[in-house]
Formats: sequence, C-alpha cells, structure tokens
Amino acid sequence: MPGSDGKPVIEIRGLQKVFAHGDTEVAALENIDIDIHQGEFVCLMGPSGSGKSTLLHLIAGLDNPTGGQCRVLGQELSDMSERDLSRWRNEHIGFIFQSFNLIPVLTAYENVEMPLLLTGLSRKERGEHIEAALGIVGLSDRLTHYPRQLSGGQEQRVAIARALVADPDLVLADEPTGDLDAKSAEEVLTILRKLNQDYGKTIIMVTHDPKASGYATVTRHLDKGQMLPL
Repeated sequence: MPGSDGKPVIEIRGLQKVFAHGDTEVAALENIDIDIHQGEFVCLMGPSGSGKSTLLHLIAGLDNPTGGQCRVLGQELSDMSERDLSRWRNEHIGFIFQSFNLIPVLTAYENVEMPLLLTGLSRKERGEHIEAALGIVGLSDRLTHYPRQLSGGQEQRVAIARALVADPDLVLADEPTGDLDAKSAEEVLTILRKLNQDYGKTIIMVTHDPKASGYATVTRHLDKGQMLPL
C-alpha cells in the first residue's frame, strides 16, 4: 500500500498557482509545503478565496501548478500527459464534490457504476463493488432510486459511494457538507471518519465548517494562498 513504509503519499514543496484575469495575475497559492501520510484524515480549512479548493484540485491532478512540486503516490503530476493523468486519476483518486454531481437520469446504482465502466471488471464484478460501496454508506435499499427520489444527504452518500467504488488510494472531498442540513452533514462526516478509521482510507477534506474539522486527524489552515504554520 502506498506510503505504508512511512513515506508520505503526498509530498508538496514550494507549490504555486497563479490565475490570469485579463492583464492581472492572482496568486491562489504561494510556496505551499505539506506532507500527507497514508491513513491520515486531513482537514484543509480557511476562508473563501484562501486557496484550499485550488490545492485539492492540484492534488487530484484536475489542474496544473504554476511552480513547485506536487508528488502524489510517487508520481510528479506535472510530468504526466493528460491521457496518463486521466487514467491515473481514475485508478487512484475518489473525488467528492459539494454539489453531488450525480447524473439525474441514472439510478443510484448506475451513478456509482460510472467509474467502473473504465475498468476491465465484468458486470458481475462491477455489481459486487457497487453493492458493497452503497452498503458502506447505508443505501443498500436505494439502488434503483433516481437522484430526484433521494434527499440531499442521500445524494451525497451516493456520491461518496461513487468515489469509493474503485477502491481509490486517496479520497478527496471539496466542501462535502456545504449543501446539507446539520443532520445530513453529520451523517456524511461520520461516514468519512468510518472510511478513515475502519477502512484505512487517506482522506483530504476542504471545509470552512469548524465542526467538520473535529472528524479529522490533522487540520491545516490556509489564508490568502499561504499555509499557516502548525
């Protein structure tokens, strides 16, 4: 398992990200250094615009840094082609979005199946993975339900099952409780903590909710594109 020898699964040094807006350049991240180890549940906190979601997207290979090093699971992401990066992401990263991003015309089962369609698994094997993932998030009785038939909390749990179904090395969550009521948010955070404690998943969660950070094992704060000291 990557990182089981104590070496970080994520090594970030001097990471920078600059966005161009017309003739103006805006530094979203400046000189970020952070190590994340196998089995940690890391919470990235900070106000809007602090760069926390940008950092998560760079770790996922969804965007490219302007400078510095971003080594994830032994891979320097900026050295990979888009095709290789896409394949790597599908094999190693499970991403949970704030807005669920479920496909309305597909059932919970079919939404969770999406990442597996890019693998060589048989239909039977895919079914076993899907049912296991939906079981972990407590939705074994909602396989044939469409997103419109689910509550917001249930939709996010389907999204978590989709992120888990291919057994990724890293689970990345961007404001996973941002669109949920307090009870549903607690259910989602409890599932993430269970994935970390019972299944050993390495989780990185972006949030602005101080209550959410209580579920993590490590909390780091960003402000104006910089990582604050511990």
